[in-house]
Amino acid sequence: MAPATDIPIIDTHIHLFDPTRPKGIPWPPKEDKVRYKTALPPRYIDLTSKLGVVGAIELECSPWLEDNQWVLDVCAPAPIMVGMVGNIPPGDKNFRTELDKLRKNPLYLGIRYGNIWGYDIGNELGKPEFIAGLKELAKNGMIMDSANPNKKLLEDLRRASDLVPDLRIMIDHLPGMEEINKADAVLRDLSARKQIYVKVSSVLKIKNDSKLTNAVFYKPVLDEMWQRFGEDRVVFGSDWPNSDGFGTYEQVLTVVKDYVSTKPRGVAEKYFYKNSLAAYRWKPRTAAQKKLL
Repeated sequence: MAPATDIPIIDTHIHLFDPTRPKGIPWPPKEDKVRYKTALPPRYIDLTSKLGVVGAIELECSPWLEDNQWVLDVCAPAPIMVGMVGNIPPGDKNFRTELDKLRKNPLYLGIRYGNIWGYDIGNELGKPEFIAGLKELAKNGMIMDSANPNKKLLEDLRRASDLVPDLRIMIDHLPGMEEINKADAVLRDLSARKQIYVKVSSVLKIKNDSKLTNAVFYKPVLDEMWQRFGEDRVVFGSDWPNSDGFGTYEQVLTVVKDYVSTKPRGVAEKYFYKNSLAAYRWKPRTAAQKKLL
């Protein structure tokens, strides 16, 4: 069985921000000494240059509407960035106008909506304008990423999928969900829907003030991801630099690399880049990325 060490990687979940901006940033807070530092493509490239990462997708970590364009501007001169998932509330009266403007940039791949910024998708699903926004997203072949799952959010995502069946949905950070066993029924239902993907991210934990970086510890939860959703709908995401609170980038990557190294090479390729193409429909910008098509 070929090891996964030489497989190119598309990281589908990083955050970009710059605390030195005149306006500052909404997250992370200044008090967070680990994360409150400039996180831009040059730093990410330095961090991953020897780890096989050939592309990355930014997930918006700001509720400020103007930061959709700020991130696109930051990504433009950095070919390692193959896309971003931004923030435009689908129920907003200007949603279609903003989406039409932003999606002209091929790097704009979709939006986030979940347990973040005070959003409650369950409350919004009864509003026709919100559903119209999700349908517009689906019509344009774009994706909706969730955030910070719990049982209620999973149930709400199922409702959203019922209402807009052709919308691709990414369940972010599912391995980090507390009491995942209590959501067995809804996960079983979601796993039967081929347009729903899972981001195997937010994997590392801290126990008794110690960072757990041994892949053996995570085997049960990773097994569950593959058993529930299958090899065609799991994708890699580091959650950098939020992940810095749990381990280094290399430690985050090593845990999942060690896990998939026990699987056939084709399964590892799906996890590290092939499934990201199906889920996000990103376009290559470099020769290394073009080889993945």
